[in-house]
Amino acid sequence: MPGADAEAERETDVRLVLRSTRVVTPEGTRAATVAVAGGVIEAVLPYDAEVPMDARLEDLGDDVLLPGLVDTHVHVNDPGRTEWEGFWTATRAAAAGGVTTLLDMPLNSLPPTTTVEHLRTKQRVAASKAHIDTGFWGGAIPSNTKDLRPLHEAGVFGFKCFLSPSGVEEFPELDQEQLARSMAEIAGFGGLLIVHAEDPRHLELAPQRGGPAYADFLASRPRVAENAAIEGLVAHARRLNARVHVLHLSSADALPLIAEARREGVQVTVESCPHFLTLTAEEVPDGATEFKCCPPIREAANQDALWAGLADGTIDCIVSDHSPCTTDLKTPDFASAWGGISSLQLGLPAIWTEARRRGHTLDDVARWMSAAPAALAGLTRKGAVEAGRDADFAVLDPDATFTVDPAELFHRNQVTAYAGRTLHGVVRSTWLRGKRIAADGVLTGPAGRLLERNH
Repeated sequence: MPGADAEAERETDVRLVLRSTRVVTPEGTRAATVAVAGGVIEAVLPYDAEVPMDARLEDLGDDVLLPGLVDTHVHVNDPGRTEWEGFWTATRAAAAGGVTTLLDMPLNSLPPTTTVEHLRTKQRVAASKAHIDTGFWGGAIPSNTKDLRPLHEAGVFGFKCFLSPSGVEEFPELDQEQLARSMAEIAGFGGLLIVHAEDPRHLELAPQRGGPAYADFLASRPRVAENAAIEGLVAHARRLNARVHVLHLSSADALPLIAEARREGVQVTVESCPHFLTLTAEEVPDGATEFKCCPPIREAANQDALWAGLADGTIDCIVSDHSPCTTDLKTPDFASAWGGISSLQLGLPAIWTEARRRGHTLDDVARWMSAAPAALAGLTRKGAVEAGRDADFAVLDPDATFTVDPAELFHRNQVTAYAGRTLHGVVRSTWLRGKRIAADGVLTGPAGRLLERNH
């Protein structure tokens, strides 16, 4: 029978078997054996399943086998600002941290990903440097509405826009009329618009005082700026029946609005980031601009509300918003310092440390940091340990601890807000399509593929 022949062929293709007492699957964590054939998960079997004679067994003991993380918010800055970061260093840092897929943001590189030609430039640069699978967001700026559909057809996963100044002149923000025009165009071909949501009018009205005081910087980026921008974004999405995603949510005040919009059928999703969920305004020292990001790290009470939003499902996913720069750009003045947190290698242990303290499980972490980002981007082969998915894994010792030493990070610039913190969760190894690409901090050469939407 053809069916029996096909089954026999699949069995003989199994060349790798991973076994652990704790495998995180969509149905929960259990002891299991995972069979891999041709870089794809062939089956998730009982723990004591027989291993094919010609297969290699990797017994992970009690270390946890997680789906490889999917980080849909990374600023690689390559080409053009590679002194800030680059595909070689960013993807090595990702691999060391258990991330097996990332999507690169369209700005901070030169050129920005706002035309097909610019996309092809970025893909050529990334092709030989990517240690993990890498895809690309397009950008929506005032001048490129005509380029949105061609970029969509060329394989970008969606389009990022800003509603307030981005910080780089080659990527200007959209006003409300331009936002509506871009959103209508993207909705017309079923695309996704992802939005940096801070309202420029409220930013202009906020007190703007330079200097080293974090309290002054926090006051310059008030919650109302996020809340108002998200309210307007939801109104446009409702009217245009568009699919929108709120980037790096910092203000928990916006959660009821987002939840209500969803109940009404508005297609809105939302992410937050490790720094908003693990760091608080109260602990930021004056002049410590490694903590600067926009929107900003807010107070502990706000953080508690963000975790409640994760727990009830209003916040869909956690992604890094890794936005590095050179050390000299982190001046002690919060007004002039570059805004961005470097955390690509540290997201999993940072979140696990706080999640376990709050009573969450690694099943929750895998959903927030792998399954949900994969679903957001339509990466149907990523995000879960189940048959038919790519054999992408992070192997974690959840009880081991380490203290963050910036000198040990693979980021191009070892600047991080997590320096000196003791975190739970050591990534023992990372696997991409059945190949071990990192083990105890030792990495292999580039093994990543360039990804396109629906491929």
